Amino acid sequence: MKLNQLLASAALIATLPFSALADSADAKALVLQALEKTLVAGDVDAVDQYFAQDIVQHNEMFASGIDTQKGVVAFLAGKGTFKADYLRVIADDDLVAVHARYEGFGETPMIAFDVFRVEDGKIAEHWDNLIPELSVNPSGRTQMDGATEIADLNQTDANKAKVEQFITRALIKHEQVDYTQYINPAHYHQHNPMVADGLDGFGAFMAEMSQKGITMDYTEIHQVIGEGNFVLTLSEGALGNEPTAFYDLFRLEDGLIVEHWDVIAPMPGPDAPHNEAGKF
Repeated sequence: MKLNQLLASAALIATLPFSALADSADAKALVLQALEKTLVAGDVDAVDQYFAQDIVQHNEMFASGIDTQKGVVAFLAGKGTFKADYLRVIADDDLVAVHARYEGFGETPMIAFDVFRVEDGKIAEHWDNLIPELSVNPSGRTQMDGATEIADLNQTDANKAKVEQFITRALIKHEQVDYTQYINPAHYHQHNPMVADGLDGFGAFMAEMSQKGITMDYTEIHQVIGEGNFVLTLSEGALGNEPTAFYDLFRLEDGLIVEHWDVIAPMPGPDAPHNEAGKF
C-alpha cells in the first residue's frame, strides 16, 4: 500500500476503537496520521488523540510522558519551518517503523528511523536514531533514495530470519561467511554515505576502516522488524571503540539482500538529559 493510500484511509481508521484495528496496515495508517496531524500540522490539541498519556520515550533528549510530546509539537509549531518526508513505512504487528527526512530541527536536515509501538489505539512507545544528512556516496546514492514499494509479504518471516542470521554471523560473531549467501553479488545498492555499491564496495570500505585502525562491532540485536521485502534491525555495538546504535534497513529479493540504508549514531552517555528508558 502506497503512502497516499495509507493517509487517505487513516482518517477513517483513527475513528475506530483498537479492537477494530484489523492488522498492521491499520497501525501503520494510524501512526502516519498521528505524525501528520501533530508534528507536521503543529496541532498540540491533537496529541491526546494519538499518543498514550504514559508514552515511553527512548530518545535520550526527551522525557517519557505525553506532556513532553506536546512540548515537542508546540516547539516545532512555533518555529514554523518543520517538514517531514516519510519515504518508507513498514509495520510488523504492533510496531511501525518509519524511514524519514526531517527539516526544521536545525540548519541541517536530519535522516532518521523512528519506531512506534501501538497499544490500545494509541502510540505507546517510541525509539529513534538520527544523523545529519550527508552528500551522495561514492555510487551517487543518497541516504533516502531507492526502492520504496513493499512486496513479497509471504516472505516476511524468511527475510527477517535471513537478515538476523547475517548480522549475527558476520557482524556479531565475525565468522568467515560466504557473503553471497546473504547479499546478491550482482545487484547490491548501498545508501550508506561512505560506501559504494556491490560487495566490492563493502569490502573496500571495511579494508579502509581496518587500515585506519577503526573497528565496527555489533554486540546485540534488539529488534527485527519486517514487512515483506523490507527488514529493519535495531542493534548496538561499537564503532571505533565508541558505543554505537546501528539501525539498518535491508531490502531483499529472492532471499538475498539487494539494498541497504542505515543510520549509525553514538549511544547516549550517562550524562544524557533523559535516559531512563534506555536507547533500546
